[in-house]
Amino acid sequence: MATDNLTAVLYKVDDIRLEQREVPEPEDNQVLLKMDSVGICGSDVHYWKHGAIGDFVVKAPMILGHEAAGVVAKVGAKVKHLQVGDKVAIEPGVPCRMCNYCKTGVYNLCPDMQFCATPPVHGNLARYYVHAADFCYKLPANMSLEEGALMEPLAVGVHACRRAGVSLGKKVLVCGAGPIGLVNVLTAKAMGASKVVVTDVVDSRLECAKSLGATHTYKVGGGRSPEQMAEDIENILDGEKPDITIECSGVESSIRFGIFSTKSGGMVVLVGLGKPEISLPIVNAAVREVDIRGIFRYANCYPAAIEMVASGSVDVKPLITHRFKLEETVTAFETARTGAGGAIKVMIKC
Repeated sequence: MATDNLTAVLYKVDDIRLEQREVPEPEDNQVLLKMDSVGICGSDVHYWKHGAIGDFVVKAPMILGHEAAGVVAKVGAKVKHLQVGDKVAIEPGVPCRMCNYCKTGVYNLCPDMQFCATPPVHGNLARYYVHAADFCYKLPANMSLEEGALMEPLAVGVHACRRAGVSLGKKVLVCGAGPIGLVNVLTAKAMGASKVVVTDVVDSRLECAKSLGATHTYKVGGGRSPEQMAEDIENILDGEKPDITIECSGVESSIRFGIFSTKSGGMVVLVGLGKPEISLPIVNAAVREVDIRGIFRYANCYPAAIEMVASGSVDVKPLITHRFKLEETVTAFETARTGAGGAIKVMIKC
């Protein structure tokens, strides 16, 4: 049995340590995974630099990582659908399975959710990790483990586009071309959107969005107001407003811009999280019947995300710009934080 279980642990702000932990034993309904790939998310970086996100505060050492895939190394006594050697994508949130939210299919809203690397729950940035077997999804032979790790952010895109009602022929505005904005571009196109306009403040990210299938890009700012920028989007779309806006930045001015941009009777979905309270043109939205929806993570989205990639409908590989060894975790986190070298998705190889 392996004994090397090097693990990345966040002790406090700016204090990530690599240390050996015991290789855990899977319970009856769990699997032990030999971890392969773990992507760095903005939330991981936020915990590292600020020690908290809202009410979730790092009060004790916490293992980082939640965008992950690995290989089954051992199965619990009651696990039937997986076997040693299977490649799996890990859905990092394990709900109680018994509350009303779970029973009605919106388990992402379960009040007892145990979500990797959300305090006080440990993540999976380690050589070995145990996880609930029913939240491990076997990958098809034509998918890599790196692609498996990217199923986590892609699931966010699937959930956002489902909540937004993206379908054939819809015109979609995506605000923000970071990793989550980009997976929404990929998903919206795969779900049939005819036009996808992407906004950002960074030219290189807009170029990346274009390469991933965005039909138009728009650099925000330049002293223009949200209302003026909304007019620009309408001009880009030949005098029509987007049916749907998927806001991925969480920036107040961008949310205002998204509401003004969306057609009457359309939909704004808030994916990015910023300040807890902001000022919105709520009367403008109300009198034009612009629906505003939130999303929180995802539910029942991993199978669709895997199928989209396995079928060739979506290519997530270009999102990965940097790779580091587990021993280089701190450097990897610094790269993700600064965006050095045009970093989009930074992957750690365990």
